Amino acid sequence: MKILVCDKIAPEALEELEKIGNVVFKPGMNPEELEKEIMNADAAVVRSATKLRREILNEAKKLKLIVRAGIGLDNIDLGAAKEMGVEVRNTPAATSISVAELVFAHMFSAARKLPMAYTSMKAHKWEKKLFQGFELYGKTIGIIGFGRIGREVAKRAVCFGMNVLWHDVVEPKTDIKAKRVSLDELFSKSDFITMHVPLLPQTHHMIGREQIGKMKDGVVLVNAARGGVVSEEAVLDGLNSGKIGYYCVDVHEKEPTDNFALIDHERVISTPHLGASAEEGQLRAGMEVVKIIKEFFS
Repeated sequence: MKILVCDKIAPEALEELEKIGNVVFKPGMNPEELEKEIMNADAAVVRSATKLRREILNEAKKLKLIVRAGIGLDNIDLGAAKEMGVEVRNTPAATSISVAELVFAHMFSAARKLPMAYTSMKAHKWEKKLFQGFELYGKTIGIIGFGRIGREVAKRAVCFGMNVLWHDVVEPKTDIKAKRVSLDELFSKSDFITMHVPLLPQTHHMIGREQIGKMKDGVVLVNAARGGVVSEEAVLDGLNSGKIGYYCVDVHEKEPTDNFALIDHERVISTPHLGASAEEGQLRAGMEVVKIIKEFFS
């Protein structure tokens, strides 16, 4: 059995995969290389970097299983995979804590102006009076999408003494001290708003000018979900008008991003899609990949 690993996964997971098949580990392939390697693969493992589009999958005559070591599936043509009878699986629980912790890293960075203070200190300045921030305690956080990651964020927000509002199209069972509200109520009452929804046709640009206009002045908007769920153009307008206090962004409409008008804004705190990039999360994701492949081919 040929297992094509297209992106980096935990070394421990690679070792386990080698016990069950012929592993070809080739991260960073261009489309031509990917087409060649996937032709004889029985299983393919990807993270977010590799794009398995229809033209690639058309070459995968032996492919039976695609495993996404992570959550989002927008880099895989699910329609083409279904037509070809290829099963697509992911590891949605493995990196939830990693992403939730990054959300708080971003929120603290905005609240305490940490990137700005860091840059100032590296320039050998002592500008203490410029960097007075504010506490998370007592503030209201609105969580859009109350799945695994959204609930992990909520648990931590409660521990920090925040008031938690959430909105989702479904209502999961939870004992977290949080209130389900409409989107309009969430927009109008939240000091922090964080996105945790998949990128689907119905969620594309679900945060645009109209929604931003309903938010509190000076809101801190966090996007660690998918770039396309937020309109970057609308966010830039919101930043320039002062409606948005800070935009904390880990995911971008185009990756790598070239929207430097947004990235260079003084109140944008950006990271290069690091949500799942924690050692523990990647180990959990890698070992879940091993489990899925073992069970599928057993």
